[in-house]
Amino acid sequence: MSGFVSFVSAGPGDPELLTVRGAARLREADVVLYDDLASGAILDLARPGANLVAVGKRAGRPSTKQQHVNRLLVDYAATGARVVRLKSGDAGIFGRLEEEIETLRAASIGYEIIPGVTSACVAAAEAGIPLTRRHTSRRVQFVTGADVTGELPKNLNWAALADPEATTVVYMGRRTFPNLAAKLIAHGLAADTPALFAESLGRPDERLLRTTIAELARQLARGGAATTAAVIVFGALAESDPA
Repeated sequence: MSGFVSFVSAGPGDPELLTVRGAARLREADVVLYDDLASGAILDLARPGANLVAVGKRAGRPSTKQQHVNRLLVDYAATGARVVRLKSGDAGIFGRLEEEIETLRAASIGYEIIPGVTSACVAAAEAGIPLTRRHTSRRVQFVTGADVTGELPKNLNWAALADPEATTVVYMGRRTFPNLAAKLIAHGLAADTPALFAESLGRPDERLLRTTIAELARQLARGGAATTAAVIVFGALAESDPA
């Protein structure tokens, strides 16, 4: 008998931003495999007696190997269990969802994907700004600031990223942003382009910093090892004093 896997997108960590369907799957689950950023109060919604298994991956810290996560998904589902794979933000955005789906398909295990609130939307909402505007920013683009080695990806579309009429959101870019900003400025983006740095979204220690790409790069270059998750938004709509 084969079980079933629900990929539940936890959002930023605030249970009130979890979808109704996601909460229902947590209440029904026999097993919950959860990421570090999808822990805390969200796990209080899990069914009493459910097996809660931490499988988090964080840069610069001891992390669960992806192959092990894949194996756990198959092994638990093979027992007939209802499995929730709890991912932070939206599972489909820089969440290594494809690798886990491929593993389930190869094992003929059924699954569903429950979307959630990605940190880009939360950051904009908390800052009181939109991600798009008809005449100022008609395109929004999400980009990862780190490749599989943790470095700035080498094949980024610099013309698109340096477009002043786009809103750009950088995930996992705290450490690489100084390098990214230098390249953006070299490709023509103004150094005083507004930037929003948002960390610990949806949590008691949430922090929003409004600045420019050049100043943010300087501040992050001076920073130490990161202990919290952050997202960076830059473009006209990240202005420091929105109207």
